[in-house]
Amino acid sequence: MARPDLHDRIQNQRRLREAQGRVRVRRTVGRRDGVRVEVDGKWLAGFCSNDYLGLSQQFEVTAALQDAASREGAGGTASHLVCGHHALHEQLEREMADWLGYPRALLFDSGFMANLAVQQALLSEDNDVCVQDRLNHASLLDATRLAGCRLRRYPHLDSEGAMRQLKNAADGAAMLATDGVFSMDGDIAPLRSLSLVARMQQALFYVDDAHGVGVVGEHGRGSVADAGLGVNEVPLQLATLGKALGSHGAVVLGEENLIRHLAETARPYIYTTALPPAQAAASLAAVKLARRDHWRRDKLTELVAVFRERARHHGLELMPSSTPIQPLLCSDDATAVALATALEQSGYLVGAIRPPTVPEGKSRLRITLSALHGAEQVRALVDAIARARDLLAYEQSLNTANA
Repeated sequence: MARPDLHDRIQNQRRLREAQGRVRVRRTVGRRDGVRVEVDGKWLAGFCSNDYLGLSQQFEVTAALQDAASREGAGGTASHLVCGHHALHEQLEREMADWLGYPRALLFDSGFMANLAVQQALLSEDNDVCVQDRLNHASLLDATRLAGCRLRRYPHLDSEGAMRQLKNAADGAAMLATDGVFSMDGDIAPLRSLSLVARMQQALFYVDDAHGVGVVGEHGRGSVADAGLGVNEVPLQLATLGKALGSHGAVVLGEENLIRHLAETARPYIYTTALPPAQAAASLAAVKLARRDHWRRDKLTELVAVFRERARHHGLELMPSSTPIQPLLCSDDATAVALATALEQSGYLVGAIRPPTVPEGKSRLRITLSALHGAEQVRALVDAIARARDLLAYEQSLNTANA
């Protein structure tokens, strides 16, 4: 029997995405200036970045990057376990561990790689199981596939569902993994009840707090600390450096023996060139600012309230979120794309998110706020969304009448 032709498969998949309105197109940013971005020669107000605290272009952060690059060069030169582990990496790990209240941290090139490393190093192909929230980030799901263990998923935010899945997988080691703040919904996992489930079922509790650290809780220590939990209840957690901290990379924080095991056995750590020391210097400066500048989180809280009040005024359908991630549900893929296009014509850059990034029937505009936005800018965005919604509804009604 002839093998399937990969080129034919690719073309068929492309035609399907086109028919579904799910073709993804890269937008090239020419320049950035705070929350403003130049796309195709046009300046737009950006509401789709993860730079929640506005640190990516902050002077102290970029100055640290430039200064370290002038002294240490542009690259990491080798993996951490050969000769790539620099004093700046060490300082960054210690700063993150101190901030989030963990014994030790381990630096990775990205959050995706960190999640792969955790499960690959701790779970096996035997009878081990990883139980996850159905809306967890793709990297957590892919990590289970890499580890080769069983994947069990529970309904979103359903602690009892997590309990049932763990009870039904009694053999082997178990991990309970969840996002802290969900990247597409903006809501927060019920970490206290999940930690109790993990303890009752003797499962290691792992929280990916990529979108929580820097933003949620007192001093921005994230959703784990905000829930009153620490290393005893959450032995491992992930914090990225490329979102609220505006830099690049990630750290896994945890118990001493767990972090040592990751450093000695995790393939995505062992076989990857270390981050450039200059990048670590930038992240270190960003962490110090995030710890110091409480006004950034206060500003975000104010802007979230402004956004939601204005949206309610216009009758826009919001999802329950108190974080800078404010999704606006759309009826279908085409509506999400049409609204994003209309907003761009009005001077705003907002992401239209469609399956498979979100579940079928849950296409949306993913609107994200930054401490660099102004209240009037946020109100103007919501007004533009309402105008685009009304115009689209009018056009659809005309099409229906003429059909």
